[in-house]
Amino acid sequence: MAKILHGVTVQTDILNRLKPRVQKLKRPPGLAVILVGHDPASEIYVRSKIKACAEVGMFSEKISPPETVTTEELVAMVEGLNARQDIDGILVQMPLPKHVDTRRVLETVAVDKDADGFHPVNVGYLVAGRPAPKACTPAGIIELLKLYKIPMAGANAVVVGRSDIVGKPMALMLLHENATVTIAHSRTKGLAEVCRRADILVAAIGKPAFVTADFIAPGATVVDVGINRVTDAAEAARLGRGEEFASKGRAIVGDVHPLDVERVAGAYTPVPGGVGPLTIAMLMANTVELAELHQSVASA
Repeated sequence: MAKILHGVTVQTDILNRLKPRVQKLKRPPGLAVILVGHDPASEIYVRSKIKACAEVGMFSEKISPPETVTTEELVAMVEGLNARQDIDGILVQMPLPKHVDTRRVLETVAVDKDADGFHPVNVGYLVAGRPAPKACTPAGIIELLKLYKIPMAGANAVVVGRSDIVGKPMALMLLHENATVTIAHSRTKGLAEVCRRADILVAAIGKPAFVTADFIAPGATVVDVGINRVTDAAEAARLGRGEEFASKGRAIVGDVHPLDVERVAGAYTPVPGGVGPLTIAMLMANTVELAELHQSVASA
């Protein structure tokens, strides 16, 4: 029977390790979150992040400009947060409205306040293997694999998806753990065959239940990054989510077929409850590290 890799267990471990570090600081680490408009999913994510801040002993501040906010106004908000000494980390909740220049806003965040690890300078540090804030979701996955003692050194790892937020940094982090890494995507020839060679398969392609049994080597470790809403009753039933659909009017599935992964994999992350909690935990870890950096520089 496949082993379930619970993200909440890892999140609790990470947050517990952060608490004594926070207590040693002269002031609580500060995280500012910019949430544009009223996207329900984004509001849920932000509430979870603010709750985690309180649990660790951090200061958090939410800034909620309207959907009509301009790029220039957001840039000015970020510049104001860059100048504040009580703010160690800045997070701009994605997605931003289509009329906003997302890249310009994200690149306005100071390199040493980039709690999400998205700034090109910090991505460069990741490539070079130098200390810097790392993209939260892949960094959390590494912590999950370590806590559950999934061997990475020498393992064949396949990452399905090449986004800047998950796929590319995930591949780099696995490479730093001495895995042999393949990045696959929608244009990969023989995708299922490529995935079947994986000891560790990370699915971050954004398509519900796309990865089926044909993609999974028996006994492989499967990490499902996807969160997809299923609104068709028959499709939910086919994926083993009929009861959830009946009670909620929708079902949540990842990028991996939930019944197939249970049957074939050796270990897997559930959806929900797998990768999601890790992302929040690593956001807290990045902010604490930035606070330690700021306070060490201030006292030098």
